[in-house]
Amino acid sequence: MGRIFLSAAHGGLENGIKDPGTIAGGTTEAKEMILVRDLIVAELRSRKLEVLAVPDELSQEQTIDWINYRAREDDLALEIQANGASNPSIRGTTIFYITANDERKADAEKLIIALLRRVPQLPNRGAKPDSATGLGMLVFCRWILIPSLLLEIGYLTNPEDRTLIQTRRREIAQGIADGLVLWNRGGSNPTPPPNTYFPINININGQNYGEKGVLINGNSYIPIDLVDRLKIDLSKISRVRRVSYKNIVYIKAIELRSFNISVTWDNPNRAVVLRSSFKIFPGNIDKIMTPGSATEVQLMMFLKANNEKVLNSFPDIAKLYREEGTIEGVNYDLAFSQMCLETNFLRFGGDIRATQNNFAALGSVGGSAESAAFPSARIGVRAHIQHLKAYATTEPLVQDVVDPRFRFVTRGIAPLVDQLSGRWAADLQYGSKILTLVKRLYEIAGLM
Repeated sequence: MGRIFLSAAHGGLENGIKDPGTIAGGTTEAKEMILVRDLIVAELRSRKLEVLAVPDELSQEQTIDWINYRAREDDLALEIQANGASNPSIRGTTIFYITANDERKADAEKLIIALLRRVPQLPNRGAKPDSATGLGMLVFCRWILIPSLLLEIGYLTNPEDRTLIQTRRREIAQGIADGLVLWNRGGSNPTPPPNTYFPINININGQNYGEKGVLINGNSYIPIDLVDRLKIDLSKISRVRRVSYKNIVYIKAIELRSFNISVTWDNPNRAVVLRSSFKIFPGNIDKIMTPGSATEVQLMMFLKANNEKVLNSFPDIAKLYREEGTIEGVNYDLAFSQMCLETNFLRFGGDIRATQNNFAALGSVGGSAESAAFPSARIGVRAHIQHLKAYATTEPLVQDVVDPRFRFVTRGIAPLVDQLSGRWAADLQYGSKILTLVKRLYEIAGLM
């Protein structure tokens, strides 16, 4: 068995400022996770396992460098976090693994089940690929050289989860230790001899590629020649790991998702499957004033995959976005994905209630303390579409204006969704988060 690296999220310096993580209930995420981490370390050492606790003063990037510098081939790494949400009713445990890695998914499922056996009062939000997060990836899952997982124990902003984290620390630590022992005993697949990797097939756009890839820690790696053939500029990605094996350079296939290439795993054929061409025109994915591509059914499937109860509250929401977006020439796929981001897939919470029919966090006019409200779901969607059109083009509206802040927008200043960052929301990653959701929508719909 290898060693276990254990990191408690936050507490270090980020851009020169100490980062406490989520703050709620008179405590901080950093404080609570350090307390849990220390108990896990003690529990594992009592079971005769070798554990390395990452120093608490390190930043996120320093944490990754610290682990990578010390890691050996059979080691593994786990980071524990507490989540936070504007809606205090949201709660539960989630564990993230690197996308398209079935071995890591199986390890994640073992760990979360082990935790919940000890503390069944924590709701199970499941094992999820890191592509399901806001930016479509987690650096702790992507940049660490050894197998790694990220566990969100619960929501610090939820009083029930916070109480469990503070009063059931020992049981939480024991459950996580149970899962780490299971993971450390061996992955889902046999381990190759040192310095050798299993060969895998490569399928691109339905055709078998003439050269093989390799499997490293359950991740598919493809030859650099294929990356060049796809005309991909890797300089746009930070920390691309290159592996030289038998005089061939390989990179992790999942990195290609940043270039709108779908990456999946075909287990029966032991093949990484790449789809490099959109069924929609790829250059339009980030343009606000382009036609949408998804059907109403595909939009609803995407919504239901993230919120099963959504049909109870807004059964016609997909139809409304397709109709209103088409009328104004706005890409309703983008608008729908933005709605999913702003409302947490129609769960709402925070300052906006479902009864306000405000699907895009539109502000009111005149200094009101509340955000805008609309008389129906259709009018709320129409206001959203009109606000997007205001940013994206100087073309006139087709329908009468219902967006209360339409006249305040500098027309045509943001034709691309990424240009909404820092404008629609203060978050400088806002546009990237919308595009991440668009790509997830298209993957579910089979459009990429």
